[in-house]
Amino acid sequence: MAFGGFQNKNTRTPMAEMNMVPLIDVMLVLLVIFIVTAPILSHSVKLELPQASSKSVESAKEKIELAIRSNGELFYNGNSVDRETAQALFAEAARKDPMPEVHIYADRHADYQYVAETLTDASRAGLSTIGFITRPQEK
Repeated sequence: MAFGGFQNKNTRTPMAEMNMVPLIDVMLVLLVIFIVTAPILSHSVKLELPQASSKSVESAKEKIELAIRSNGELFYNGNSVDRETAQALFAEAARKDPMPEVHIYADRHADYQYVAETLTDASRAGLSTIGFITRPQEK
């Protein structure tokens, strides 16, 4: 190695050997890490998963269709109602089991204020499934 020898101590020539101890230490640490993690990577759990059918499940949920015109006029399932009546109908629908979905059809020129008021009324009544219905864009 580089530390000892029977040469004359008076000569000051540089050592030409590389110190391998740090490299060996790093390689041993990496070897231990690979030995520990190798069984974890190849470990698998055998499960019997349930088989699913490709049939679609029809939901029998009731829907509330609420239309909002550009002037703020509300239509609850096709019938014209004012805001107070819509709030009462929302509260009545929220007591049903299962809770119906609310589908909102808003005119593209309707102010956001009318839509926000309707969302707030439905949320305060306890209705949690609310969706916006749009028409696909024609090409």
